[in-house]
Parts: sequence; structure tokens; C-alpha cells
Amino acid sequence: MNHNGNHIESRLWAAADELRANSRLKSSEYSVPVLGLVFLRYADHRFQAAAAMIEGGGSGSKSVGRSRRRTIGPDDYKAQGVLFLPEEARFGTLMRLTEASNIGEAINEAMRAIEVHNQDLKGVLPRNYNRFENALLMELLKTMNSIPMDIEGDAFGRIYEYFLGNFARAEGQKGGEFFTPLALVRLIVAIIEPFHGRIYDPACGSGGMFVQSARFVEEHRKNPGSDLSIFGQEKVEETVRLGKMNLAVHGLSGDIREGNAYYEDLHKSPGRFDFVMANPPFNVDRVDKERLKDDPRFPFGLPRVDNGNYLWIQIFYSALNENGRAGFVMANSASDARSSECDIRRQIIADRAVDVMVAVGSNFFYTVTLPCTLWFFDKAKRKTDRADQILFIDARHIYTQVDRAHRDWTPAQIEFLANIARLYRGEAAENLHESADLMAEHFPDGTYIDIPGLCKVATIEEVEAQGFSLNPGRYVGVKAREEDDFDFRERLEELNEELELLTLEARELEERIAENVGKLLEGE
Repeated sequence: MNHNGNHIESRLWAAADELRANSRLKSSEYSVPVLGLVFLRYADHRFQAAAAMIEGGGSGSKSVGRSRRRTIGPDDYKAQGVLFLPEEARFGTLMRLTEASNIGEAINEAMRAIEVHNQDLKGVLPRNYNRFENALLMELLKTMNSIPMDIEGDAFGRIYEYFLGNFARAEGQKGGEFFTPLALVRLIVAIIEPFHGRIYDPACGSGGMFVQSARFVEEHRKNPGSDLSIFGQEKVEETVRLGKMNLAVHGLSGDIREGNAYYEDLHKSPGRFDFVMANPPFNVDRVDKERLKDDPRFPFGLPRVDNGNYLWIQIFYSALNENGRAGFVMANSASDARSSECDIRRQIIADRAVDVMVAVGSNFFYTVTLPCTLWFFDKAKRKTDRADQILFIDARHIYTQVDRAHRDWTPAQIEFLANIARLYRGEAAENLHESADLMAEHFPDGTYIDIPGLCKVATIEEVEAQGFSLNPGRYVGVKAREEDDFDFRERLEELNEELELLTLEARELEERIAENVGKLLEGE
């Protein structure tokens, strides 16, 4: 976001983070109250704009001006789709407080007042500001008050998102529980294309999948408010609040409920949704499978191993209706998992639900260097020429180095990867984010082709021959390279990837040999 040549979100973050550094507060103690103030400033921004229109009888007003001779109240603001703010909840009121006032209690009261007048937010807004010193709160209010009043409403959403990402980075491993890197979310959204229907995320964190879906719909000149219905579930109460505030700041509404998705299906999900998106926790153990044995969300059976990955995969699969699409982040190990997990994977592949698999390189997450895989289901593909095919994309060599430890995708790189899926589906490539040069370089005829090291369409038979592995590296291969174009770092990464594959195959052979030896000994 840019306003008058300055990046507002980064300036605000720098100011707010400096206050935290001088306060001895941990990032985890600081994040929700600060995000609450971003929300409050946004609500005030919209309220003041609506007030000027309503009280002035503006042309866009659906309500009345002073000529009607009646008191303008909360219903008039609700009719405009704006939160009503009573006097004590307005930012101007808080800014007039002196340092001798109990500022923490005043902000708490402001949050309570908003909830009283807006029942959808009941129990959502933070009300623990009296834990902080007056001086810190006053400086935070001044920081938020420095946001210009002439910026667009979506700017607040970007500020909230920017703060979420930075808090996630500051909170380390815990931050990954509520925030998925935007590049991954945007690629998932761009491939499943949630233009219209019911969207579900049973591990929704702070709601980033919903926000990016709405942005995608807006980008394609549609109205997310009327085209999307949002349903989420999240097990951490505080994160549910972050998600609801995130939706509100972006002008969205949805049904986000608190509950553990392993044991509680709060939205009665089987067959109900057009789109499913998620970034579930990886490799969770100690799930009580006794409680799941009659659950219809696991049509292919429960995995025997103590790992939750294939529980999540089936939750996503079963939530889709017959034309539904899903995109989700998953641990790399799930693509090649053996035994009962392989049997579940085989059944999903045989059902013709797996559409696209994308290998993502390391260092995309803030605190975990491990690579991951993006899985995409499309149940409608059974009725197409792609029924017996799966597109594998190896995106491990496509990235932009942010700093020594972190990588990202540019908008053009995300669009390029999504365009590969579009060409595979027989759709036209998009160029909303300047991916035309990348497309011309790799797909000069504007049609899909297999490219070694980048993408490969494999048949179900080929996948079966690979033991039902969904590891893109097994199919895509390695890019051919001329010796005079030698780059040591890239070559080392390629050799390391090849070594990983060979090690994996060696491990499988070792298991088979052990299994066969065991059978021979049993037969003696």
C-alpha cells in the first residue's frame, strides 16, 4: 500500500514495534490488543464517512437527512453496512483523553460499547487494555490516529494483514498456527478459483484464506459479499477472535466457530461445500481415533499410524460437494506415506479427485525451513478429459529471496504457476500481474506442454507405477542445463533433491526387502 509516497503499514508497524520493545511486553501479549486498535480505527473511519453522508443526506445514503426530523440511530448505519459507534467508542473521544485518565478502561469500554450495538461482534473484541500503561496506550492511539482519513477502506485490511504477518514472524513457531504465508494462500486461491459459492476452512486460523478469496473475487470484478459464503472452524479461542476481526476489517462476514476439527464437525461438512482451503497443523500425533471411527468424514478409513495428516486430507475431501474444489498445505511426507496412509491415498486417486500437486521449496514459512506440498482436489474433473490425469508442478526453483532465511513469490510468479494449471485445464492464461513474459518463455504457443524440471501431466497408470506417490519430484524430473550455465548453488540444490529421491527409493527398497525376508523366515 502506498499513500503519498509512504508505505503506511510499514511505518505504523515500525512505530508500534518500537513501543513494544520499550515496554518489555512479549509479542504474544501485544498482538491482539494492537490488532484490536487497528480494528477500532477502521470502524471509526467507516463510521465517520457514513455519518457525513447520512447526516448530510448524501446521494448515496439509503437513509434520511435532517429533513426527516427524526433522530438518526444505529439502524441508519446498519442500513449502510457500517458498524454503529456510540460516542464513547469513537476514536476522537479516545484521543481527547489525558494521560491522567484511565485509558485502558476507556478502550475496554469502547470495545464493550461496540459489541452492545453490534451483536455479530459479541465476545470478539479484546478488552484487556487496562493491563497496559497509560503512556504506551496513548502512543499507540496516536500511532493509529496517524492513518490518513482519505485512504481506501481496504487499506485497513492490508494494515491488519501486515501486522498479522509481522506478529506471526515475531511469535516464531506459534505464529504459524494463525498465519499462513500470503504467497501460499494466494496460489491456492488462484488455482481453485473460488468465484462463487460456500467456502470452508476447518483450520481457519486468522481467516487469511477467506480474505484472499474475497480479494481474488474482487480482482475479477465480482462482489465477494454476495458471491461468497464463509464458514470456518478454529480450535483456539483467541485465534477465532483474530479471524472475526480480520473479516470485519476487510468488510466481510462469515460463520467462524470455535472447536477442535478432529472431534467436532460444527458445520456438518460432508458434501456441503463448493471450496475448501486450509493450512492444517502437520504430523499431529495422539489423536483419539476411537472417537472418530463412525465419523462420515473419513470414508476411506482411519490411518493406523499415529499421525493426523490423512485425517485432515479426508476432512477436506469429504467436505466437498460433487463439483467442489479444495486446495491445502500439507507436509511433504504425506505424498509418499506408506502402509494404511498409502491405501487411503490410493482410494482418493482412484476416485479421480486429485487434480494438481505443487512442490514448494524451503524457507517460505517464517520459522520453519521445511518445504511443503500443496494438494488440490477437483471432484468435477471426473466428468472431463482430465479424469485420468494429475498435473504435477515443481515450484521449488521458483522464488524470490526476501532475506537470507526467507523466500517468497512475486504476484507474477504466483500468476505464472496458476496459469500452468489453467492451461492444463484448457483455460486461457491470465495476465493481471505481469506474468506474460514468464508464460511466453515457457509456453510460447499458449498451450500446456510438459517441461522437465517444472511440470508434467501424469496418468493414473503412471502414478500407480510409482506406488501411488504424489511427490511431484518423481514425475517432473530435472531441468536440462548446459555446462557453461553452471551455477553452484542451484546445482547443489538439484543434486540434493536427487539425493532425497534416491534416499526415499532406497528406504522403500529396504522396507520391501525386510518385509520379504520376514515372510521367508515365517515360512521356515
